[in-house]
Amino acid sequence: MTASTVEIMSKGMKCLTDHLGVVEAEQFISVIIRERFDYTQWQREYFDSKKPEEISREAAEYERSHPYMGEAVRL
Repeated sequence: MTASTVEIMSKGMKCLTDHLGVVEAEQFISVIIRERFDYTQWQREYFDSKKPEEISREAAEYERSHPYMGEAVRL
């Protein structure tokens, strides 16, 4: 079952505030709106500038520092 827009926005805001705090979460949202941020374009540019080996190394490092701990907690 897919989440509703309200559920997705609620989860997104919780994630932002949990990791950035309220003030930085608001700043992030302001920048996204003001700059008309295109996540897909940013992601394409980010990954196009990296070699596959570098992406693999970064993914392995992330996996080591963020081990899977079971089912995600539902909000």
